[in-house]
Amino acid sequence: MHRKNIILILILVLLLNACSSKKGIVGISDTPAINSPYFGQKLPGLIPEIFAPGIVSLDGIYEGGVTFSPELDEMYFSPAINGHSYIYYSKLKNKKWTTLKKANFTKGSISDEFAPFVSYNGKRIYFATYDSIAPLKIWYVNRLKDSWSDAILLDSPINNDEVVKPVAAKNGDLFYVNSSKKKMYYAPNKNGKFPKVHEVGIAYGSLGFISPSQYYMIVQAHKENDKTKDMDLFVCFKKRDGSWSTPIHLGNAVNTKHREGNPTMTPDGNYLFFNRYVINGKRGLPNVYWVSTEIIHNLKTAYFEKEH
Repeated sequence: MHRKNIILILILVLLLNACSSKKGIVGISDTPAINSPYFGQKLPGLIPEIFAPGIVSLDGIYEGGVTFSPELDEMYFSPAINGHSYIYYSKLKNKKWTTLKKANFTKGSISDEFAPFVSYNGKRIYFATYDSIAPLKIWYVNRLKDSWSDAILLDSPINNDEVVKPVAAKNGDLFYVNSSKKKMYYAPNKNGKFPKVHEVGIAYGSLGFISPSQYYMIVQAHKENDKTKDMDLFVCFKKRDGSWSTPIHLGNAVNTKHREGNPTMTPDGNYLFFNRYVINGKRGLPNVYWVSTEIIHNLKTAYFEKEH
């Protein structure tokens, strides 16, 4: 099997084993202008809801990596179209969301761009790429007023391996997935540089998303850490000694008989996004869902009460 096919399969496995549709995103250039935050969606409670159906969530298309700017006036995500992943974005201008456009950060020099993350100060977007010459690397762009710089390959030992899903904490520490080892790693921020990498040290789980203050991490993992079972979402809490709790199941409201994974979060920490991959006959219908992070805080309270 060619190396490109192997890497593409790896990407799909990491992203909920989602199969990219062979058609483009229907209507992606016809996104209606909506005069309200979150594309006019009613804010969810403890029961997950599909996020922006017909705009971001489209049946039969894999859409992942939803990320917002700190002011909640820019949204980026990465749908898979015709076997390739691209980053699209929309901006809230004059109280209306603009039509979705392709970011094209690498200006076509890299075949796939995905898993974007807007930093908490809004000055940088990290993202992952795939290319047959340099598969699975982390890049970034810097903000230039109302645009972004040319894409810059992250100069760090992070990129010595094949890596995906970069997420920066508020202090700038960079968390990511080492796809070769299928484990979560992080690199402490040293004046904007990332000279050393460390394994996060959770018991199991991958494709994680660190909370802004690093108090907890959401990961995807097989139920009961059993590879014969489907993927669910779990939370690991930072304990007082700095270690991580065993992954705790997010419950049946979030996790269903279908596959859930690829978590992200709004910059204020109030809402959790994730993908649910519903099997409908032979065709998967992966959509983006969102839910209040109150569901996590309730588990945190129960966990630490039990620890006492």
